[in-house]
Amino acid sequence: MHNTFRRLPLAVAISLALPAFALAQETTLGRIVVTGSATAANPTEVAPGTVQALRPATSDTASLLRDVPGVSTYGAGGMSSLPVIRGLADDRIRVKVDGMDLIATCPNHMNPALSYLDPANVGLLEVYPGVSPVSVGGDSIAGTIVAESKAPVFAEPGQGIVKTGEISGFYRSNGDAVGGSLAATLANEAFSVSYVGSIAESDNYDAAKDFKSSRETGRIGHELPLDEVGSSAYKSRNHDLGFAFKGGNHLIEAKIGLQDLPYQLYPNQRMDMLDNEQLRLNLRYTGAFDWGALEMRAYREKVDHFMDFGADKRYWYAPMTSTVPVGTPCASPGATTCAAGMPMYSESRNTGFALKADVSLSETDLLRLGAELQRYTLDDWWPASGLAMWPGTFWNVSDGERNRAGIFAEWEKQVSPQWTTLAGIRYERVTTDAGDVRGYDDSKVTEDKKAHMDARQYSEARAFNQLDHKRTDDNVDLSLLARYTHDANLDVEFGLARKVRSPNLYERYTWSSWSMAALMNNFVGDGNGYVGNVGLKPEKAHTISATFDWHAADRNWEFKATPYLTYVSDYIDAIAAPSRTYTPGTFNVLQFENQSARLYGIELSGRMPLASTEFGEFGLRGQINYTRGKNRDTGDDLYNIMPLNAKLALTQQLGGWDNAIELEGVKAKSKVSDVRNEIETPGYALTHLRTSYSWKSVRVDFGVENLFDKFYYLPLGGVYLGQGTTMRLPANGGAPYGVAVPGAGRSIYAGINYKF
Repeated sequence: MHNTFRRLPLAVAISLALPAFALAQETTLGRIVVTGSATAANPTEVAPGTVQALRPATSDTASLLRDVPGVSTYGAGGMSSLPVIRGLADDRIRVKVDGMDLIATCPNHMNPALSYLDPANVGLLEVYPGVSPVSVGGDSIAGTIVAESKAPVFAEPGQGIVKTGEISGFYRSNGDAVGGSLAATLANEAFSVSYVGSIAESDNYDAAKDFKSSRETGRIGHELPLDEVGSSAYKSRNHDLGFAFKGGNHLIEAKIGLQDLPYQLYPNQRMDMLDNEQLRLNLRYTGAFDWGALEMRAYREKVDHFMDFGADKRYWYAPMTSTVPVGTPCASPGATTCAAGMPMYSESRNTGFALKADVSLSETDLLRLGAELQRYTLDDWWPASGLAMWPGTFWNVSDGERNRAGIFAEWEKQVSPQWTTLAGIRYERVTTDAGDVRGYDDSKVTEDKKAHMDARQYSEARAFNQLDHKRTDDNVDLSLLARYTHDANLDVEFGLARKVRSPNLYERYTWSSWSMAALMNNFVGDGNGYVGNVGLKPEKAHTISATFDWHAADRNWEFKATPYLTYVSDYIDAIAAPSRTYTPGTFNVLQFENQSARLYGIELSGRMPLASTEFGEFGLRGQINYTRGKNRDTGDDLYNIMPLNAKLALTQQLGGWDNAIELEGVKAKSKVSDVRNEIETPGYALTHLRTSYSWKSVRVDFGVENLFDKFYYLPLGGVYLGQGTTMRLPANGGAPYGVAVPGAGRSIYAGINYKF
């Protein structure tokens, strides 16, 4: 495997240089479409108009999925929320960004895949929920999200040199968020070079009114205005440079991407991301032939990640009896208990290769074949700091590896004018490994050391190092889809799938139950600490679903209903860490453990025209989502399941105007995870206004989020840890348990886009 990846750049270069110009059937370069077959897989695409309308309102690409039925997001940083599909989130979803399988390089998953694609550069965003084809990715159980940057532009025959571009900017009142983007392309008929750059910056956002923050339950930390949500600011810079060459029915692309993120603070984590740098190289070849289509891709990604306490968490704690004012700087007399820094570094390298062929067997049969290789390495270490974390370096994950090798075959057949079927099988071998670790002090703990360091570090590191760390999983995915067209007004799609996901490196190889260390390993935002489990088995999900699609013959109106049921064996949930005392109603140290789970629900969505008048075209669209998740072993509710929710929008179009008023309602969250002491949240209803006007090359957007300034808590936002000495547990006077992260209050936004 190692030698294969060393030779990969040379092999790809040779492959891309081979002349292979032949006649094709029919193709759209950049996104190959082989004609002659229908499709049973029907992903939900975020319409380009929706992306354009939401760009001024958000800097978080994952939030562009907000109107996709069955999709929600875990609240996290302002640019890095984690998508959820039908109650399953994060690594349980395969996220492909320009064909690359990106992995979060952080024990808190602060840099997920979609955070590397700015909303200004989104060209395609689609979701394959639940029963997804094996050809769109493996090593996941919830579905697949496909995100692509804008496709290359070429000159038309005889057009000569094309120079195009666009510039945009936005402002949002809540958090004083500002940003903009610049895109430019220079191309002829055969060659295209493009650049897209974007910046975004925001202060902490404000909730709608006073909320019960940590200072009301103890004198903790940096005093903020009562409405301000601590540790929610961010700043980022993204650059993408692309080269593309087209010859006949063949396309070669090379993309270079750079993200420089100086800071992104997290209201539901004890750490903040204070630097994240990603450099990526992505090479792709696509070609169409008389037998079908071929695609090859190779990529290389390097991530350097740094966490520590941001400004809102670097202040001192004092008991209620203290006479020192809250917010006193650490250097002041009397402020003797300050939050020392806890620097944490992560570094990863991600190399991948993919080969895919679409073979037209006949007018009604299409065979897809493919192979993928991925090698991912991770180091996660914390230098010495303060009184409790010294004298050496703490190794959270050392020499971590997660390598995947997979092949798949998928047969799509139009059985009759009414029936189309798709059947696929995918095999993957996932190998994980990690080196030996150590605590801050790599010697036996004596009585005097117990005063500054947890006594378990030495023994737990030794116990972990004695284990065989290498694990090999042989995973098999199966999917079967059938689409039946009853008539011009009704389609029915049935799906059945078996999907498998192997544990990530943090789930398997984090080793310390010391609270100070375990609290750093948390990618769900619940305030608890987590310990890995080398013996974890892969999750295996069996899903059945059906979609009933009623619509007009011209799709002028439509209504869809999708019930689904998923059973997951070896579901990776949490139990009380065996070496720690579990206390209900507060934060605890938990350990990952295989159990079993069941999730079921239904999605209802639709749209329809209302009236065509002199005042414009009026329409209505809406959706209702319900998901229920239970741990079948314990009877506990699964963590962070979005409660019943609904959305309704009244739209109007008149000339260059495009307007909408949106209503959003969420039921109270009362079904919560007991083992995690998950916080219940009350229900709420929000109203949003959006308007845009397009004229020639200019588009202007204006809107108001949370029009009536309604106060609410985020159902999937986790626990509020946004200020003060968040490392302290309630038992010794630290961050309180039971305060959820509040949602944003009213925000007025405006954006402008000019194309040239």
